[in-house]
Amino acid sequence: METLFAVLHVVAAVFIIGPMAILPMAGLRSLRGGNSAQVNGFARATNVFGWLSLVVAVLGFGLVAFVDPEDKLTYTTPWLLTSIILYAAAVTIVLSGVAPLMKRAGERLADGKLAMEYRPIAALSGLSALLLVAVVVLMVWRP
Repeated sequence: METLFAVLHVVAAVFIIGPMAILPMAGLRSLRGGNSAQVNGFARATNVFGWLSLVVAVLGFGLVAFVDPEDKLTYTTPWLLTSIILYAAAVTIVLSGVAPLMKRAGERLADGKLAMEYRPIAALSGLSALLLVAVVVLMVWRP
């Protein structure tokens, strides 16, 4: 069962968290191009993948439940707890910062106004991506 949860956790991370991290960067390109429909689409997709990433977290929590007791892995193991906190921060940034800013930028573009959200979107999506990279490092390294 541990192997099944590990495979599902990694596959979900690749196919859900990967797009969540990359879509805002593609949205920035559409923002620079002034394409409101694409920016709105990227905002919606980023929001959906942000919420879907909770599946990865649930699978990760399930995986810990099946780990061999000899490994002494608990939710309070420092590298795992740090990973959980970093993931929670990244998803919070995406759902409360990046996606709403992209939506607002798309609406402004649709109204013929200048979208001023480029830098905040770039900064927040970059920060979120760095946090997710740190999670991957911790998951692989397991210090």
